[in-house]
Amino acid sequence: MIILKRPIISEKSMKLAQNGLYTFEVDREATKPLIAKKISEKFNVNFLKVRVINIKGKMKSQRKVRKVYQTGGYKKAIVQVKKGDKIAVFETPKEEATVTTAEGEPIKLKEKKDILGRTKVKVEKTAVGAAPTTQRKVITGK
Repeated sequence: MIILKRPIISEKSMKLAQNGLYTFEVDREATKPLIAKKISEKFNVNFLKVRVINIKGKMKSQRKVRKVYQTGGYKKAIVQVKKGDKIAVFETPKEEATVTTAEGEPIKLKEKKDILGRTKVKVEKTAVGAAPTTQRKVITGK
């Protein structure tokens, strides 16, 4: 039986991860001690608490057939680890990275947040004699 199905990566879970709370989708038959054991084995962390939530399936409708069906629910576990322990899956990427183009020119990427909290990536020209098209702003995120 597979206990840990996948990590749940969302805005809320990433904010919780900064405080040491990590969210996973687990098997419906899994118990709190079994979840804690698997997480401590797999990620080499010491846990403090395990909280479990059963998420119900949602009712959805098909437009053409005019039928209603229910999606499958799942079980979610929120694990609190000791201070100093971290799970690498939930770590945010670096703010600055260097990427090379097809011509071999290095380009520096900087990540900034705007007023609404959205991520903006700014491409800066670092190579001498690079084309002016390499300087542009790319907006990512919502």
